[in-house]
Amino acid sequence: MTEPNLATLWVYLSTSPLLGLTLTLSSYCVANALYTRCGSNPLLHPVVISVAMIISLLTLSGTDYRDYFEGAKFVHFLLGPATVALAVPLVQQFDRVKALWLPISVSLLFGVLFGALSAVYISRSLGASLLTQLSLAPKSVTAPVAMGIAEKIGGLPSLTAVLVVTTGIIGAVFGNKMLALCRIHDDSVRGIAMGVTAHGIGTARAFQLSKEMGAFSGLAMAISTVLTAFLLPWILQLLSFI
Repeated sequence: MTEPNLATLWVYLSTSPLLGLTLTLSSYCVANALYTRCGSNPLLHPVVISVAMIISLLTLSGTDYRDYFEGAKFVHFLLGPATVALAVPLVQQFDRVKALWLPISVSLLFGVLFGALSAVYISRSLGASLLTQLSLAPKSVTAPVAMGIAEKIGGLPSLTAVLVVTTGIIGAVFGNKMLALCRIHDDSVRGIAMGVTAHGIGTARAFQLSKEMGAFSGLAMAISTVLTAFLLPWILQLLSFI
C-alpha cells in the first residue's frame, strides 16, 4: 500500500472533525518549537504564531470556521480543567496570599476599574462608537466571561472575543518587559499585574517565568473575572454608558 501524500491527507481531514484538532495541535507544536529555538523571544510567543498560522491555513484552504471548530472544540473543552488546575500552585503559595490579602484586594479592585474605564474613555476620546466602547470594557477578562459581560452591557461579543485575545497576547509579549522597565521585581506583584491585565494568556507566560508569578497571576485572573462580572455593568450604568 502506498503512503498517502499531503493532498490525500488534507482531503481526508477536511471532511472530518479531526481537522480542527490536528491543525490546532500541529500549529502550536510548530510555533512552540520556533519560540524555543529563538531563545523564548516574546515577540514569537506560540499563541501569536499559532493563531496566525491557523488563520492563514483556513483562509488559503477556504475552510469554514465552524468546520474547523468541530474538532478544535476538544481543545476548547480542556480550558476548563486547565483553569481549575491553576489552584494547585496557588495552594503552594497560600501562606503568602494570606499575608498579602489586603494589598492584593485593593490592587485587584483598582486594577479592574482602571483597566475597564481607561479603555472606555480612551476609545471614546479617539472617536469610537458606543458599541466599540462597551465591547472594549471587559477586554482584560477571560474570553467566555468577557463575551457574556459584553452581551449584557450592550457590546458586541464577537468583537470582545478578538479584543480579549489581542489584550492577552500583548500582555504576554510586552508585560514582563514593562514590569522590568518599571523596576518591579517581586514575583507576587508581577503576577498580580499579569493576571489582572492579560488573563489566561498572560498567566501562561507568568508560569514560564516562575511558579510564584504564575500562581499570583492565576489568583488575579480568577478574582478580577468575578469582580468585573459583578461591578462593570453597575459602574457603566452609574456613569450613564448603559
